[in-house]
Amino acid sequence: MSAQTAPAFNIQNGLQNANGVVGNAYLNGMVGINRMNGGAGHVRKNSYSNGVTGQSHMNGAAAHSRRKSVVGGSQPNGSHLNGAVSATTMPVSKVNADKVDSRGRLSDIEVSRLTITRASTLKQLPQPESLVFGNTMTDHMLIMTFDPSSGWSAPAIRPYGPLTLDPASSCFHYSPNLFEGMKAYLGPDGTPRMFRPDMNMARMARSAARVALPAFNQDALLTLIKKLVMIDARWIPALPGYSLYVRPTLIGSRPTLGLTASSHATLFVILSPACPLFPPSLTTPRRRNWISLLASSKNVRAWPGGTGSYKLAGNYSPCFEPQIEAAKQNYSQILWLLPFEIEGQKDWKVTECGQMNFMCVVRRDDGGIDIVTPFLDGTILPGITRNSILSLAANHNKGSPLPGISSNVPVHVREETIYISHITAWEKQGRLLEAFGSGTAAILVGIWRVGWEGRDIIFGNGMRDELTDGEDDVNGLGPVGRALYDRILEIQEGRDEGHEWSVRCDE
Repeated sequence: MSAQTAPAFNIQNGLQNANGVVGNAYLNGMVGINRMNGGAGHVRKNSYSNGVTGQSHMNGAAAHSRRKSVVGGSQPNGSHLNGAVSATTMPVSKVNADKVDSRGRLSDIEVSRLTITRASTLKQLPQPESLVFGNTMTDHMLIMTFDPSSGWSAPAIRPYGPLTLDPASSCFHYSPNLFEGMKAYLGPDGTPRMFRPDMNMARMARSAARVALPAFNQDALLTLIKKLVMIDARWIPALPGYSLYVRPTLIGSRPTLGLTASSHATLFVILSPACPLFPPSLTTPRRRNWISLLASSKNVRAWPGGTGSYKLAGNYSPCFEPQIEAAKQNYSQILWLLPFEIEGQKDWKVTECGQMNFMCVVRRDDGGIDIVTPFLDGTILPGITRNSILSLAANHNKGSPLPGISSNVPVHVREETIYISHITAWEKQGRLLEAFGSGTAAILVGIWRVGWEGRDIIFGNGMRDELTDGEDDVNGLGPVGRALYDRILEIQEGRDEGHEWSVRCDE
């Protein structure tokens, strides 16, 4: 059958138990699969740090995988993620007892149960230069469901098509929804590769635990994603900077309006061919025509004790309206702030920019540079690109210099609280060299001005705004940002053969 005419995937198998004895036992006795049998996850320092300063972050709850490290081995003080009790440890009723193993455990995600139904008619590939980020989907998708009485269903790769959901499903009313953003690149040999995908799986497991959705076997899910990427590998343009965007998504699908954790879930993965978020066609003769930020003292993206450090759908839509207002004032994104009072003086703590991590480059008195970024205090998403930048920068003077920057230039990484008063002081002192945002979609993009209290704070002291003839401009980045961008892209595209961050999809 055609991918366009594929029947909707019905995810309501086993939902008849949602309001009966099985559902009530689950909800009343075990609120949140990740918290059953005392398995809320071991709180450990460095559970998701960037490995540079050892800043602790999150607790790694509900992760099935027991891999020791979630950061690159080249990174000092490598962090660890301890897996808590997974969905497979959940007690089961006698209903569906045939779907559990001999020890009474629910089914986890099992690669051996995968079924593959290929689209009978493949879509026509678009011209790479016509791509708009996120607008085009490939031929296939991966999907599976969780039922509290049986566990995870057999995973299925099938033609891309719509889902069937009950209108009362939790995802529509209480937003127990989360996702990840990943990319697959073509390596020099034509084999798709993914960039540090184990970190995405670990973060996805933590997000699931935060909204009380079922745990899953991270290694099994990653294996299934690799298989999906290999099936649709023809969609990856063989051009520098192009990739296949991978969107794993987990939603609560319990079909009742009860205000409680969703006992049912649907996990699906879709793919979309991606051009560079800022293609060369956007290049302008002026650097500061790139990303500009409006520092927001009116709206808050996240707050202490909230969910800013998790990749939840609910963190994104409240950002849209402030961004629209910023555009009306000729700014492209928001610099998100949090109000603070220090010794009786009000200040504003810098968190993120748009939907990216924020970093700035500050000149030191000894001729070196500091790469400064807010530390992970629970209001900031622990980005994989952020983590990679800090690791690469920390190793610049340790035998792995960044391209285009002399190894004699001291490069220091600082994770610390940044206040807007710090940024204005650095500008006044002439030390504010560069700033950039980092994330999966853009990798890095330059930031050259920030609107604050009626004026623009200008980044790039001493750097020419206008580009000279023939000067190569990538994402409006300065020399430090460009060096980091080039190094990360080199690893992502497999040009640094054997680098542990580049994971082949055929293995």
